[in-house]
Amino acid sequence: MSKTSQQNSATDGNGVSVIHSQAHSSGLQQVPQLVPVSPGGGGKAVPPSKQGKKNSFVDRNSDEYRQRRERNNMAVKKSRLKSKQKAQDTLQRVNQLKEENERLEAKIKLLTKELSVLKDLFLEHAHNLADNVQPVGTETTTTSPENNGQ
Repeated sequence: MSKTSQQNSATDGNGVSVIHSQAHSSGLQQVPQLVPVSPGGGGKAVPPSKQGKKNSFVDRNSDEYRQRRERNNMAVKKSRLKSKQKAQDTLQRVNQLKEENERLEAKIKLLTKELSVLKDLFLEHAHNLADNVQPVGTETTTTSPENNGQ
């Protein structure tokens, strides 16, 4: 069974070559393959909004260009300040949490010591009570010589 295939190549609007191939003798349908047109291949994808702007020449002396650059510079400054402020806030929060953690650890130590002291007092008291109380059924009876002979 011989396969004859026909390939058609077309370039879409994004600079990508689409190869359509048709297999005549098989019942299988083939999926189109995308092949980059540029010889280097593997470059970054360019969004449709920026495709036409790459080839147009921008006059760096124009007012529009200067306004765009100024707006961009302001946006960059704002972004960097915001990032720096966020880093400072995070550092401040880390320091607050460290201090709180130290306070809580000191409180844990204090409460652990207090628990130990109270436990020792309780055990000592329980031991003293156990020594003073006689178990039920083990009464000490004294035998008097008067009752022995009869």
